[in-house]
Amino acid sequence: MEQVSSTGRPVQITVTDGYDLKGFKGDTPVTFIRAEFNQVVLGDSAKVTVSPEGTAKYNFTSSFEYSPEGGITLDDLAHKPVFLTMTEVLPKEKKQKDEKTLILGQAVVDLLPLLEGESSFETMVPLHPVPGSLLEPLRSGVKQCSLEVKVFVAEPLLTTAQILGGNLLKVTLEAAYSVPESFVPVGPMQNYMVGLQVPSAGEKDYPILFKNGTLKLGGEREPVPRPKKWPIANILAPGANYIPDSFIVGGPYEEEEGELNGPEDKEFRNQAESIKKRIIWDLESRCYLDPPAVVSLQKRIADCRFWPVEIMRVPVTTAPKGKAAKFDKADDEGQLSFHGVAYVNMVPLLYPGVKRIRGAFHVYPYLDSTVYEKTKCLFSLFRDTGHLLTQNNKIGGFNSPLSKPIVSKNLKEEKTVKEKELEGRLRPGDLQAPSIKSQSSDTPLEVEPSPSHNPEGQQYIEAGTYIVLEIQLDRALVPKRMPEELAKRVKEMIPPRPPLTRRTGGAQKASAKAMAVSDYHMQIKNISRAILDEYHRMFGKQVAKLGSNMDSETVEEQKCLLSYELNCSGKYFAFKEQLKHAVVKIVREKYLKTTPFESQEELQTFISELYVFLVDQMHVALNQTMPDDIQGAVSTIYTSSEQLRLFAFEAEVNENFEMAAVYYEERLVREPQNLEHWLDYGAFCLLTEDNIKAQECFRKALSLNQNHIQSLLLCGVLAVLMEKYEQAEIFFEDATCLEPTNVVAWTLLGLYYEIQNNDIRMEMAFHEGFKQLQARTLQAQVTKQRSTGPFEYIEEGGKVEEHSLGPWGITNGSSATAVKAETPAETSKCQDSSTFLHPSPHGVSQTPATIFMETIRFLMKVNAVQYVHRVLAHELLCPQGGPSCEYYLVLAQTHLLKKDFAKAEEYLQHAAQMDYLNPNVWGVKGHLYFLSGNHAEAKACYERTISFVVDASEMHFIFLRLGHIYLEEKEYEKAKKTYMQACKRSPSCLTWLGLGIACYRLEELTEAEDALSEANALNNYNAEVWAYLALVSLKAGRQVEAEQAYKYTMKLKLKDKALLAEIHMVQEAVGFGNPSF
Repeated sequence: MEQVSSTGRPVQITVTDGYDLKGFKGDTPVTFIRAEFNQVVLGDSAKVTVSPEGTAKYNFTSSFEYSPEGGITLDDLAHKPVFLTMTEVLPKEKKQKDEKTLILGQAVVDLLPLLEGESSFETMVPLHPVPGSLLEPLRSGVKQCSLEVKVFVAEPLLTTAQILGGNLLKVTLEAAYSVPESFVPVGPMQNYMVGLQVPSAGEKDYPILFKNGTLKLGGEREPVPRPKKWPIANILAPGANYIPDSFIVGGPYEEEEGELNGPEDKEFRNQAESIKKRIIWDLESRCYLDPPAVVSLQKRIADCRFWPVEIMRVPVTTAPKGKAAKFDKADDEGQLSFHGVAYVNMVPLLYPGVKRIRGAFHVYPYLDSTVYEKTKCLFSLFRDTGHLLTQNNKIGGFNSPLSKPIVSKNLKEEKTVKEKELEGRLRPGDLQAPSIKSQSSDTPLEVEPSPSHNPEGQQYIEAGTYIVLEIQLDRALVPKRMPEELAKRVKEMIPPRPPLTRRTGGAQKASAKAMAVSDYHMQIKNISRAILDEYHRMFGKQVAKLGSNMDSETVEEQKCLLSYELNCSGKYFAFKEQLKHAVVKIVREKYLKTTPFESQEELQTFISELYVFLVDQMHVALNQTMPDDIQGAVSTIYTSSEQLRLFAFEAEVNENFEMAAVYYEERLVREPQNLEHWLDYGAFCLLTEDNIKAQECFRKALSLNQNHIQSLLLCGVLAVLMEKYEQAEIFFEDATCLEPTNVVAWTLLGLYYEIQNNDIRMEMAFHEGFKQLQARTLQAQVTKQRSTGPFEYIEEGGKVEEHSLGPWGITNGSSATAVKAETPAETSKCQDSSTFLHPSPHGVSQTPATIFMETIRFLMKVNAVQYVHRVLAHELLCPQGGPSCEYYLVLAQTHLLKKDFAKAEEYLQHAAQMDYLNPNVWGVKGHLYFLSGNHAEAKACYERTISFVVDASEMHFIFLRLGHIYLEEKEYEKAKKTYMQACKRSPSCLTWLGLGIACYRLEELTEAEDALSEANALNNYNAEVWAYLALVSLKAGRQVEAEQAYKYTMKLKLKDKALLAEIHMVQEAVGFGNPSF
């Protein structure tokens, strides 16, 4: 597109046809069209007679010149429409010299498409009737009088650079609510005005003014949606005041960007917008911003986040007749009354993707020092151009808007005077700077205005006045990356896990193989049942139940007798024949062997491979079909994935990281496709400060599911820790796009921007996180009233929390974990078993007071302690946060990780002072004393913790350590009771071991052996378990078992020397148990 020339270019407006027209006189009135733009008449059409059907062909073309250098500019095209007025020419009466005319209606043509790069467009505009006209008003079900209009320019008015870099700013002023009581509709007429300035490419700002507000008494709420109006007066037809397809739709207070959007403001706003006085404008003003102006706008917002929006009242007067309109400036400024200002935070327009802000803003008295301090603005739109506004108000056309060319011209004429005035009284280095610096002084400067200097403006504060304003851009100043782009970037960094390789045999061959193996399993099951029946017939079922209690010679003799019986009776041969067909099917379907072997060596190789496969499948079939009575005789405990996770936590807390890694890796071997296992292992690697391996784990989890929010967040956290900031931004942004309601995602994104020193985006992310948390809290209050579920716990003003089954599948990204329900499915999970790894500040409910505390819980859960102190600083400074019991509890836990017991104790004292009855405080206190060696204090804290009605969040380790202290102090009955509670809640090798030790010391050998057997089944690599099994066997007089247990005790290198000495002493007393004797 070529560069636009500086000369003016015509914009042509053609009215082609009119439809459904009516007149005052007759069915075929004579009418003509008058076109107006910018208060200038462009021309009149020829007089056309309307047909009986109500149509008329005008083919009337008028034009005006667009000139970017002066005259009509893009700003004029943005906020000024073309008015088309239809007038009827009445027939001449007798003795009548001139024709009489009557205006029928008025149509409005919006020229906005020309600012969108169009060179021509056609539109059907409604013809709005003037009062008293016969034209039909606009309503549904009735044909509307209309005109067909074409707008044409020879070439687009905007260059390619202007289309790509320019923008359109729309400012809508809805109303001012709860205005001062002194505003009354009776008495002298008043013009209520609001104005603000928009940066332009030049030195001067562009003023946007809203005039002629309508003062209304309270009584009812303003309807929504309602149309927006043109900021132009003297429009003849009332319906032509409204901008086509542009409405005020309102919305919930909570979604606004202003100041009165909190729950505490709802009642006041409801009253103000329904029963109190208000001033209504409903005006929309537009301003075109060329690329330099867009840059200026961004810079101005970044430099001054608050923009002043001024409001005032001016009396409407009439200019004296027959005299020149000369006004004294001092008198004019005296006419300005109730001068107030609202501070609009424009920073959200610099948030990525944000195009619109709407909200309610308090009105304050206009005071120079305060305005300058907040906005760095020295120029008052009303005070410093007040004589212009008042003059415009006095001369008859007070409704005429203050157009930009007039303002620019007058400002240029008075430029020297204004600069001198500003230099004399408002220069930043002279007056304003001392005013600001003196704010902390007890003696204010003489030039410092006080509220008494603006008593009328003070009434705004007393009345609680606020204005509702909307600022909208055609395109966001800061573009936002699309979710598709973010997902693509994530996929490039972490490719999805490839799908499993398909078998080449196809579905039918796979099915045939499965059927062949299934048939083989079935034959094995049938034959095993037949052999077992034969065994029962020969030796009886009672003998079979003895199992391992039979000596080896008896077992071997029974095998020989059974084999002899099967061979003699021919059953062995029958079994082989029964199995032959199934084996042949496996050879054909699995190995695809149907031809003879070429050599003996090839045959032997195949037979060996087949034999191994058949034996393996035989074991699979036998394990699946063991009869209930035999299965019950064998004690087999299968450790689930959740139990392994608990065992890993136990090893972590005991700082046995090697064993913890074994448990985590075993989970991964069992279920490599389970992303929760990878996340748990990654959190463990963070604890051991192996960031590289933690990053691998989190990325592996993300490759399994690229939409998993927790995996994205953890990848982002690791990227920040490893200073890969560009990747971190991608991960965090993708998380907020996938789940916009996730509080933790927005908070982590804000923390990332803080590290990057991007304050505006940091504020945006924190604001969005707070908004989502507030919305969730309000929803929880509604749910609280309706919910009757027995498994939900709600704190006042908080969210509903249910017992989640998975540690990583937490709704809305919340890292909070509730106390587990006492069900068999959940007792083994113990997802918050460690104070140090996964602290949980509340036992029953964890209602996050702030976005930062919720994020702290998530970070502590995954051991990202390096991040936690940064978030704690925000929690301390947050208006809704500050020092709390939970705050000090988290601080104590972080210092416990560092073994800084003095600091941890100090913070725990603060936590106890704030919430003395919090079971978690006493639980963590117990851990502190236990780790520091003060077992007496630890015992008292643990006993207090378990005495509370509400459990602490890590009861598993409280029971374990309290039981250990009881064993040390030889309170074996208490130890037994404590360990039994632990075994019921979350059984593990350590809980059963403790119970076994307590029973052994109480001489309850049978119970001790049972408990130790359970412990050994869960972990047969624990040397202490084998040691106590050896002691029990020695006391029971079982030499073989005692020697075997002792052998494993020595093999696993028991570290407890006192326990080993006790075993040796008992061995010497009974005379066996040590093979080395």
